[in-house]
Amino acid sequence: MKRLILSLLLATVIIAPLSQAVAAPATQAALIRQAAVTVHYRSAKIDGVDMFYREAGPADGPVVLLLHGFPTSSHMFRNLIPLLADRYHVIAPDYPGFGQSGAPDHAKFAYTFGHYADMVDTLMGQIGAKTYAMYVMDYGAPVGYRLALKHPERVTGLIIQNGNAYDEGLRAFWDPIKAYWADGSPEKRGALSNLVALETTKFQYTDGVKDLSRISPDNWVQDQALLDRPGNKDIQLDLFYDYRTNVPLYPQFQTFFRERKPPALIVWGKNDKIFPVEGAHPYLRDLPNAEVHILDTGHFALEDKLDEMAPLIHDFLDRKVAKR
Repeated sequence: MKRLILSLLLATVIIAPLSQAVAAPATQAALIRQAAVTVHYRSAKIDGVDMFYREAGPADGPVVLLLHGFPTSSHMFRNLIPLLADRYHVIAPDYPGFGQSGAPDHAKFAYTFGHYADMVDTLMGQIGAKTYAMYVMDYGAPVGYRLALKHPERVTGLIIQNGNAYDEGLRAFWDPIKAYWADGSPEKRGALSNLVALETTKFQYTDGVKDLSRISPDNWVQDQALLDRPGNKDIQLDLFYDYRTNVPLYPQFQTFFRERKPPALIVWGKNDKIFPVEGAHPYLRDLPNAEVHILDTGHFALEDKLDEMAPLIHDFLDRKVAKR
C-alpha cells in the first residue's frame, strides 16, 4: 500500500509540470501569432471620397466589421484587431471627416448617418463581404443599425459597446444637443462648440476610469489634431444635428432585434456619461438572450479594459458567429 501511494504521488509530481510545459508553448504560440498579425491600411474611393480602413485576418474568415465612435476613428480598435485577426477577417473603416478618410467641405458633402451607412455598405460590397458581425460603439451604433435595416440577413452577430438604440440612453449629456435639434439655430449650434474642444476630447477618454495610467495620452492628442483641421468643426456640428434622425428609427432598430434575433454581446462601460448604462439594459427587452457584461470604466472601454473585453469578444464570436 505504501508503495502504491508513493507511486501515485510521484506520478502527480511528474504529470503536473509536464501538462504545464505543454500548455505554456501553446499559449506562447498564440501570443506570437497575434503579435505577428499583419494589418493592412487601405483606402477605397466611395462617392468621390477616399474612405480609409484597416483590414486584417484571413480573407476567407468570418467577417467582423468594427464601427467607431466620436471623436475617434478605427484607431480605437488598433489593439483589438490583432487579437481577433487570428481567425476573423476584420474590417475597421474611418467615416468621412474622421481619422484618415477624406474630409470634403461640409457644404459640398452630406455628413449624415444615413450617408455613412450607405458608404460602409458600398465598402463591404467592394471587399466582397456578404455577411458580417458588427462591433458598434457610439456613432457606430446608428451607422451599423441603419446598415442592418438595409441588409438584415447579412448580420451574423452584434457586439454592442456604449452604443444607443433606446430613448432611455439619451440623458442629461444630450440636453444641449436636443435643444439644437429643436430649432437648428446658429446660437444653439454655437453652444455645442465645447464638444469639439480638447477638454471634452480628453474627458471622453478619462472620465469614469479608475486607473488613468492605462490610458494613452496619444488618444486625445491624435483625435484633437484631427478635430482641429480647418472645416472639421462644422462637419462635427452637422453630425450632432443629424443625430436627431436616428431617434425616430429606434423602433425599427428594435424590431430588427426582435425579428432577426442576432446573437448579441453587450460590453458596456457603466461610468459613461455620454451613453450611460441606462441605455444598456433596454436591449434585453428585444434581445433577451444577449450576453451582458457591465464594466467598471467609462466611454472608451477598450482603452483600459481590453484584457477583459478581448477574451469575451473572441469567445462570443467563436461560439455564436464562426459556427453559423
